[in-house]
Amino acid sequence: MRELFAFAEDVWQRLISMLAYDGANPLTLTTGFFLFAFLIFCVGYMVVRHRAHLRTWYVVLFSLYFYYKLSGLYVLLLLGVAISDYIIGRRVAKRREAGGGTKGWVALSVTINVAILAYFKATNFFVDCINNLYGAGTLDWQSVVVPAGVSFFVFQSIAYVVDIARGTIAPLKRFGDYLFLLSFFPKMFLGPLVKAKEFIPQIEAREVVVSRDDFGRAVMLVARGLIKYAVIAKSLGLLFVAPAFAGELGDGGLVALMAIYGFTLQIYCDFSGYSDIAQGVALMLGFRLPDNFDAPYKSATITEFWRRWHISLSTWLRDYLYISLGGNRKGRVRTYLNLIITMFLGGLWHGVGMTFIVWGLLHGVALALHKVWLSIVPWAKTLGRDMGVLRRIAATFLTFNFVAFGWLLFTAEDMAQVGDMLSRIAYNFSFAEFVPMVEESWVAMIMMAVGYVMHFLPKSLNNSAVRGIARLGFVGECVIVVATIWLVMQCDALLMLHTGAGGGLPMYAAF
Repeated sequence: MRELFAFAEDVWQRLISMLAYDGANPLTLTTGFFLFAFLIFCVGYMVVRHRAHLRTWYVVLFSLYFYYKLSGLYVLLLLGVAISDYIIGRRVAKRREAGGGTKGWVALSVTINVAILAYFKATNFFVDCINNLYGAGTLDWQSVVVPAGVSFFVFQSIAYVVDIARGTIAPLKRFGDYLFLLSFFPKMFLGPLVKAKEFIPQIEAREVVVSRDDFGRAVMLVARGLIKYAVIAKSLGLLFVAPAFAGELGDGGLVALMAIYGFTLQIYCDFSGYSDIAQGVALMLGFRLPDNFDAPYKSATITEFWRRWHISLSTWLRDYLYISLGGNRKGRVRTYLNLIITMFLGGLWHGVGMTFIVWGLLHGVALALHKVWLSIVPWAKTLGRDMGVLRRIAATFLTFNFVAFGWLLFTAEDMAQVGDMLSRIAYNFSFAEFVPMVEESWVAMIMMAVGYVMHFLPKSLNNSAVRGIARLGFVGECVIVVATIWLVMQCDALLMLHTGAGGGLPMYAAF
């Protein structure tokens, strides 16, 4: 009997340990535990999906638990932001209905949310600056851990209050609905940022409908996202990009250049792959998240790039920052300045440091110069589709390399490493490095080739793939998902064997 009780206690402790937050192994949409928990979630979801109020709270509770598994007690921060802006949003609406001013309440919401963001994003930077200036230990401050997805739910919450003040939306009557908007688990980590006016009707819908085509598209998105994020991005980063930046593959210029091109693909596959998975999971549940990437490296201008890259963030920056600064309503010079300020702040959003500041300013100046170019050159175009073939190819090549240089700033530890990488390319470049580089990193080279080919494939092929998957039926679609998961697990095991690293959070989460 004693042995039975001991066994039961051991099982119970293991269960508690599995269900509790583990900082060393946080939850993501690609972990085994999420797959297990999601299957359990789906069983209950099939029961409650036709009852709007019950469905809302069911999804909310699972979302909060998933966020707890991702960030521990920071789930209380998410709840605090939700309570604060739900109350503020209703106060803003009342003031607006009464014909009074709403700026004070909006300012309060912005202040609270920006203060949260500034604390988590900037504290470590300023502590390091003080200690560097006045000596180590001047400020004995424990390093601040940034909660996963804090930028996304803070930006989402600010947008909700601002939209109420502008009269774009009415405040949600039920707190559960707002908590759903803020915490919906497919987008809780890396977005995309959703517009309240587009997502609220989906929350309030009496029923959610998933058509055969929707499910086929969802399967395609999840499979594609897993391959991009968990196979291409991870393999490329661990096997080539990280060692190359660390100097482990030599100090040649060709290796440095290929490392920059490798990171350019890695960050796209990492982030867009995760966005694909989020879209696919949401679509399986009957909810549509906006597209966040549209083959950004096909862009022929920097303006087009920001219409294709992290679309939800660039849209947010335009709607809630650029327009608030005056947009293009106050003359050309002010328009250019507003663009630079917006991208400067966008750089700070990714990280407080000189490399991010320079990256943001670089893109801001480039956007402003493109505006100038469009105003003085009659044949200048904003989009590549409006250019001739040769001009489009040349413009795409130039834009791609400009963006790739920007990513060097984005990933470098400091400006010294940026200078070192550029110096290697300028003064130590030799094509004789090519064969040794391929022999040393042939798997990564294959991944890079596959990744870029996937990226530049015509959009029509994706549409054809969706239609083809939809024709397979439910069993065929499940086979595709299982096969993709098996491939990811094999890749992760091989990476663990060769590098000692596998799994982990998406790379973009670091920014």
